[in-house]
Amino acid sequence: MRTVNEKRVLQRLARVEGQIRGLQRMVEEGQPCSEILTQIAAARAALAGIATMIFEVYSKNCIEQAVNREEGCSEALEDMLRSLSRLLK
Repeated sequence: MRTVNEKRVLQRLARVEGQIRGLQRMVEEGQPCSEILTQIAAARAALAGIATMIFEVYSKNCIEQAVNREEGCSEALEDMLRSLSRLLK
C-alpha cells in the first residue's frame, strides 16, 4: 500500500469509524430501522470506496511486476485475481 496515499485512506477509515459509532448510538437510542439501514448502506459504500482505491493501486503494481518479469508472472496475476474476488464478495 506504499503507493496509495495512506493519509487519504486513514482519513476515510476514520470517517467510517465515526459512522459505525453513530450507528451504535442510533441503535442504543432506538432510532427507526429505516434510518439505521440507510446509515449501514452509507458505511458499506464508504468501505467499498476505500477498497476500490486500494485495489486500483495494488492491481497496477501487480500488473507492472508481471510485465517486468517473466518468472512469477502467473503467480502475481493469480494473486491479484484472488484479491479482486475477495473484494467482490
